[in-house]
Amino acid sequence: MEQLTFMSNLSDVSQINAQLLNPQVVKTQGAGKAYQSVAQSMAIAVQDATNYLENALIVSSAAIAVATEKIVSNPPANLPIYTPVIQQAGKTVTMAAQNFSDIGMKAAAVLKNFPSS
Repeated sequence: MEQLTFMSNLSDVSQINAQLLNPQVVKTQGAGKAYQSVAQSMAIAVQDATNYLENALIVSSAAIAVATEKIVSNPPANLPIYTPVIQQAGKTVTMAAQNFSDIGMKAAAVLKNFPSS
């Protein structure tokens, strides 16, 4: 009886192997795994861009706060010195936001154009 069960199990394993090792199944699974890998890579790229934007905002906010404090402490002397700092900090945030947008759009395009099957 045990031998019959073993033979039945062996037949089941053979059928499973035939299905799993079918070239079309392997190709489809490979394409799916590749697509998932690309999707994950694009998500990481967007996360990195988000972190960059957040860090740029933090640094720029700190620079603006310090420059504003300096201007308020002595407007006639410090206004011409620290106004460019505030302007540059604003440009830094604008550039970081544009980078975030560019990376997000490019990541979406890569994923959209990558074959999923």
